Amino acid sequence: MNDPAVARTESARLRQKQDQEQEQERERRRRPRRRATAAVLVRAALIATGLVTVYYVLPLDGRSTSRTSALLACGLLLVFVIFWWEVRAIANSPYPRLKAVEALAATLVLFLLLFAGTYYLLEHSTPGSFSEPLTKTDSLYFTLTTFTTVGYGDVTPRTQTGRVLTMVQMVGGLLLVGVAARILAGAVQAGLRRRGRETSENFTSRPED
Repeated sequence: MNDPAVARTESARLRQKQDQEQEQERERRRRPRRRATAAVLVRAALIATGLVTVYYVLPLDGRSTSRTSALLACGLLLVFVIFWWEVRAIANSPYPRLKAVEALAATLVLFLLLFAGTYYLLEHSTPGSFSEPLTKTDSLYFTLTTFTTVGYGDVTPRTQTGRVLTMVQMVGGLLLVGVAARILAGAVQAGLRRRGRETSENFTSRPED
């Protein structure tokens, strides 16, 4: 006859072993996500740093108002193209939420720097467009205060062109925060659904983002 005490001890050891194996398996699954998280954070920081560096290094000389407006239009088109490409990448990414963070960081920084550069060019092509002469840092400062709706009032547009560009940024910022955020959320959900289908087809289990 089997000793009940021995059986209980063996059962407890078996459960403990199973718990240890499950914990090791969960830890094994967490490692790729941790590496992916670190990689996304590093890439987002590098993208932001690289774009800001280009903004300060790029020789922005004085241009006519029409050429400045054309550059802004081309830049906004570029932002749209990059954003759409990022949305497609999110849906196909193994970590859609992390990819969405990277996409938002790149799109937002590019959007802000585009308007900062435009304000800088406008002030140098048409002096007096703003309440004070703008350096690149001043232009970026005005762009951020406008985007965050802080609006300290120390730098303000004076000409009609300057005010129109500021209004365009305001509308674009609202669209970026509202519509673009919804599109990114939809792409994330599509990516998660795709991962769920792949998991079911392969009879595997991976942790969600």
